[in-house]
Amino acid sequence: MAKDMTTGSPAKQILLFSIPLLIGNLFQQFYNMADAFIVGRTLGSDALAAVGCTNGINFLILGLATGSTAGMAIETAQRFGAQDYEGVKRSFAVSTLISILLTIILTVLGILATKPLLRLLHTPADIFDDAYRYFIVIMAGTVSCLLFNLMSNIMRAVGDSISPLIFLIIACVLNIILDYAFILGLGMGTEGAGIATVLAQFLSGLLCVFYVKRKVPVLQINRTHFRCTAAEWRRHLHLGLPMGFQSSIIAIGIVVVQFALNTLGTTEIAAYTAAMKLDNFGVLPLMSFGIAMATYVGQNHGANKLHRIRQGIFQCSIISVTFALVIGAIDILWGDVLSAIFLSGDTAAIKLSHECLIINGACYSLLALLFIFRYSLQGLGHSFVPTVAGIAELIMRSVCAIALTSVIGYTGTCIANPLAWIGSLIPLSLALIPILRRMPKHALDEETP
Repeated sequence: MAKDMTTGSPAKQILLFSIPLLIGNLFQQFYNMADAFIVGRTLGSDALAAVGCTNGINFLILGLATGSTAGMAIETAQRFGAQDYEGVKRSFAVSTLISILLTIILTVLGILATKPLLRLLHTPADIFDDAYRYFIVIMAGTVSCLLFNLMSNIMRAVGDSISPLIFLIIACVLNIILDYAFILGLGMGTEGAGIATVLAQFLSGLLCVFYVKRKVPVLQINRTHFRCTAAEWRRHLHLGLPMGFQSSIIAIGIVVVQFALNTLGTTEIAAYTAAMKLDNFGVLPLMSFGIAMATYVGQNHGANKLHRIRQGIFQCSIISVTFALVIGAIDILWGDVLSAIFLSGDTAAIKLSHECLIINGACYSLLALLFIFRYSLQGLGHSFVPTVAGIAELIMRSVCAIALTSVIGYTGTCIANPLAWIGSLIPLSLALIPILRRMPKHALDEETP
């Protein structure tokens, strides 16, 4: 159900919107972690490393899709905040057309580039075939990723963060069932985990489509809404592609980290894979608050309620940093216990995984602010600075990963992440803080920044 976030307490609105979003993101991680857990437990650490070594290039290609759909949804949120409901429908139609084109392009490129990318990363020979079989399935199923992300981002743009959650929970359960069915029941290897992921995500996307057609009038479109102007295409591409490129830029850094990691050995790859699965799970509240801010800021910007944007950013920053401190403490104190869930008695890998969690967990407060600042700027329609911040993150992560890994090994790979967050947070802060200072503190003399 659509929800207006331009009235009421900013903190309350953001929290109420973030809770279903957080739960949804948690299930998204359960959805992703199911592959790692089941593969690690049933096929062993080498198979887990094979799946894990594709994470960077997965994010590189599919990150463009997910980031672009999120960026285009900002225009939808702004139209909804301005109560331009016909504009909301036209925005949905333009986003759909662009997403179809992205699906075709990314599927073809992803399939063709799978083997060259794995070779470029120096994927160890003993896990190369398993990595290829898993990733080629994921690339062939790009349509599943784009469908679900398009629908869920558009629904969130009009304030509905609950319905995508419900469909994601269903998909998560199905993914686990299919993982066991394909891997244990049918005796498939890593490709079975890939097929389960694609099918489950496609189902969640279809459920979103059916729900919108029956229950969300503001998103029910027809042929006339697809007669889009060049200006509408430009506006959506202006918001969508930079966010997609930001995700891809960040992913390139992750690929570079994987390149450095692959020079160390299978144990280090498995340890880092487990740590990143747990890390992704731990930062979900921080990411959820950030994503919520994109919708909140977008709607209030469309309604020209700039004082609410200022209040919301300040209040959400306090909430998110508090979560960051708690989650970081959990990683530091019990990271070894959590790592053992994936690594099944591999003592050396568990120790290395815990080391990575300690390094990241100590710096989660920086990441909390990074998410708030980045998504708030995007909600305001500013795409240039977040892109610059993504480039800064890429440079910091890449240079530090290669340089530090060659000097101090695995620890250097782990330190690259917090250093990358610092590199990204600096330009975001320099851009957002002056904007906030110009915003009114109260609902008087509103001006567009």
